[in-house]
Amino acid sequence: MVNKQLVICGGGSSAHTLIPLLKGSNFDVSIYTSRPEEWNHCIDLEWHDPSGKVLGSYSGELKKASNDPAQLIPCADYVVFCMPVYRYRVALHEIAPFINKEKTVFIGTVYGQGGWNWMVNEVKAKYELDNIVTFAFGLIPWICRIINYGKKGVTYGCKAANYAAVYPHDYFEQINGELFENICFKWFGKGKVEQSDDFLSLTLSVDNQIIHTSRCLGLYKVHGKTWQNKEDVPWFYRDYDDLSAKLLADLDKDYTKVRNAIKAMYPEKDFKYMLDYLALERFSYQSHNTDIRESFVTSQTLTSIGTPIVQNADGLWEVDRNHRFFLDDIYYGNCIAKWMAEQLDIETPTIDEILVWAQQVRGEKIIANNKLLIDSPDLSSPLKSGIPPVYGFKGIEDCID
Repeated sequence: MVNKQLVICGGGSSAHTLIPLLKGSNFDVSIYTSRPEEWNHCIDLEWHDPSGKVLGSYSGELKKASNDPAQLIPCADYVVFCMPVYRYRVALHEIAPFINKEKTVFIGTVYGQGGWNWMVNEVKAKYELDNIVTFAFGLIPWICRIINYGKKGVTYGCKAANYAAVYPHDYFEQINGELFENICFKWFGKGKVEQSDDFLSLTLSVDNQIIHTSRCLGLYKVHGKTWQNKEDVPWFYRDYDDLSAKLLADLDKDYTKVRNAIKAMYPEKDFKYMLDYLALERFSYQSHNTDIRESFVTSQTLTSIGTPIVQNADGLWEVDRNHRFFLDDIYYGNCIAKWMAEQLDIETPTIDEILVWAQQVRGEKIIANNKLLIDSPDLSSPLKSGIPPVYGFKGIEDCID
């Protein structure tokens, strides 16, 4: 049997996990990256427990690494994005002119936050790519990090269960058999993927976009803007406190109001995976947690993750304002939910508080008087944000898939 060609877009931590786990699959794997010279032919992965004990080791091969889409994309059967959400649209526009129109090409991402189907539909229309099958995971399959860029990654295990959206819907079983089953269950004995009927549940997922932004605001409220010493910075999850838990709960309530209003508008649709935070956590980890703080501080996969910080000009340490916690989770997260809330005439006090804080941290203009500044360059600049108006959407009905 001739192998299919799978191209990974981006060199994020998930790429360092995906390549080794595709070993023995029916794919030849290549990578489209801005740093091709730094990628080994063989990529290693270690599976660690929270103490650092190695539970397993894996290794996978790269057929090619290139920063030229013309070298990789024309023969691709699958293209899988492993990069921050805010980079998705940029990369889609880079590769779209080279997608082969003479065969079915599967375009997906390991994390479907931010309107993935809107982004793919944008390039499908522009480049007349009716042959694309779109897919996205609802949750990043693994907790993973980079040990040595382009050479070695680490995973702390995979989700116990996951879900994915596929369009057209009837391609789910093919993708599940060819890809999904080969990157979690085959190796870890868990991580089976269920099918979501819609992408909107992924766009409004109460995973990263509410976890990261509420925790960062909580750190600011407790500790202020800076820390004197790096070792004084709390761990992002291990040191999770009650204030951060309350902020997450309040943010979750804002999202719940938006989700419930959409469900009421479309009672005929099965929004099975529009879950609140604890319901999503119990689904994905098969846990019995009923307390937000406990779900983080007792996690077997999250406690090794630090807070993203940088040292400023004064030698003090502060949360990195250019981290994906802002660029993904504000512009392709909280801002989307806020726009929907405005269309539904729903008040979102915690989203508003987070956006006011984020624009102060970044020195930008996002929101004023509890309203998004839609025409602000900080939201409307090309590819800067994922709010529905950038796709020409006028109302909630345009967002429904």
